[in-house]
Amino acid sequence: MPPKTDTADTAATTSTVSVLNASTRMVDLDVPIVRGEQRFEQLAIRKPTSGALRGVSLIALVNLDVAALQAIIPRVCEPILTPQEVANLDPADLLAVGATLGSFFVQKKGLNDLGFLGA
Repeated sequence: MPPKTDTADTAATTSTVSVLNASTRMVDLDVPIVRGEQRFEQLAIRKPTSGALRGVSLIALVNLDVAALQAIIPRVCEPILTPQEVANLDPADLLAVGATLGSFFVQKKGLNDLGFLGA
């Protein structure tokens, strides 16, 4: 399911995460990403593969290190974001995406405790 796009001006919404399947989660953005005429109000975050994790410390990702997040987000999100778009993410949205990425490193039995029901 591709992210929602909307060209109309709408109010920012609260960041929430929904589970599409075991390997993809949607993050609603407080501040949409604007690319030309398109507005992306959601990002689909895919479970990182070992190739997507190359050169990035797992500890840095779990600690929500900004540089680590900026390196991996373009590799695992849809739409694919440019480094500049990632650098311009609202801090609350960056945290929501980082927490979603971190949830992929938790065993399935612990996901219910984090609120990722049905994952």
